[in-house]
Amino acid sequence: MQHRLVYLLNVGQRRLQRWSQARRTAGGVTAAQAGLLFILEKSDGALMSEAAAQLHMGAPGMSGLADRMERAGLIERRADDTDGRASRLWLTDAGRAARQRSQAGMKPLNAKLTEGFTAAEIDVVARWLTSLQTKFPPTDEDDV
Repeated sequence: MQHRLVYLLNVGQRRLQRWSQARRTAGGVTAAQAGLLFILEKSDGALMSEAAAQLHMGAPGMSGLADRMERAGLIERRADDTDGRASRLWLTDAGRAARQRSQAGMKPLNAKLTEGFTAAEIDVVARWLTSLQTKFPPTDEDDV
């Protein structure tokens, strides 16, 4: 049997993204915003460059994301104490509340994604999706 993996992956990703955005299941924020909130939960005050690397984003995309989240009152951007050119990102109280809502919203989404599959099957899918990150490393043009 020959699977059309690229097609299936692209269609699945688009449908999941549209479904998520239509419902704003991530606590009223976009998936990218939720990702940054989760990073800052563990590393509040992270350098923008560190957060961008964890999100697999380039500098322009990270800057735009930080701008939107700062305008929404979810984060604060402050100059780094040792390097004034670098910025650190800090959660606000509104950002912490959005992170909690996002975390709660992920549980039903993950349940929907795994419905009908065994834990062993999901382990294989997760391993395959993770392998894509090493098989196709980011390029300078990548800016998710």
